[in-house]
Amino acid sequence: MLLETKTVEKPWGKDLLPPPFATPAGKRIGEIWFEPPAELPQLLVKYIFTSEKLSVQVHPSDAQTQAAGLGKQGKEECWLVIDADPGAVLGMGFGGDIDSEAMRQAALDGSIEDKLVWHPVQAGDFFYIPANTVHAIGGGVSIIEIQQNSDITYRLYDYGRPRELHLDEAIGVAKGQPYDERYSRHVPERGDTTLVDGPWFRLDRIDGTPPAAIAAKYDGPLLVIPREGSAVVAGEAVAPGECALAPSLAAIEFADQGSCLITQPIAGAR
Repeated sequence: MLLETKTVEKPWGKDLLPPPFATPAGKRIGEIWFEPPAELPQLLVKYIFTSEKLSVQVHPSDAQTQAAGLGKQGKEECWLVIDADPGAVLGMGFGGDIDSEAMRQAALDGSIEDKLVWHPVQAGDFFYIPANTVHAIGGGVSIIEIQQNSDITYRLYDYGRPRELHLDEAIGVAKGQPYDERYSRHVPERGDTTLVDGPWFRLDRIDGTPPAAIAAKYDGPLLVIPREGSAVVAGEAVAPGECALAPSLAAIEFADQGSCLITQPIAGAR
């Protein structure tokens, strides 16, 4: 089943999207995301396209949202860069340890931008972002984001834009620490590889039919996101730029020369 696609205009979006997307005339598209199906409400898949830096922000964990009585899950996410302009960067964690008061002051005076570590990126770079990690997306980058389906975002700094900040909430959950580089890697153009294996979801990039070691992990409904070639789910073709729900891995026919992302929540995750 193809998921419903939402195309979202943003002032920081792009007026020329990378393939396979076509940009509507006169539009600046910032996000293309897929309505989470009832069978897998825990996950949200989206593409993000930026022409300028997005806010410096942080997300709470499941435990923190439950303790605060928010009635929602927390948010851990990951980014796979699919296109990047020369000099494009992603901000992840701090250059050194920073305490709460110093973080608050840096957010107020704007120096938090310089305290973040900005990673130069290219297509194929991958980052997993645990809850409580201070992060930001730079301009000139296109990414696929797979995340816990949560809209809880606390903004620390927004470059003077007239949007609400959430300093108390953000400081209350943010870790003033460097980013753990073990969560990042460069993904080769070809080859089966596990990108995320918990705690909340799994994500694999596969070429053609998944090997037994990867297939053994998937039980029940999952999402398939073609990157090259197409896949067929219950007789319905799924093309790059689309996302589909499959009742099981066995229900997917993978193109021999194709490449797909597959993802599903970890059993027991909310």
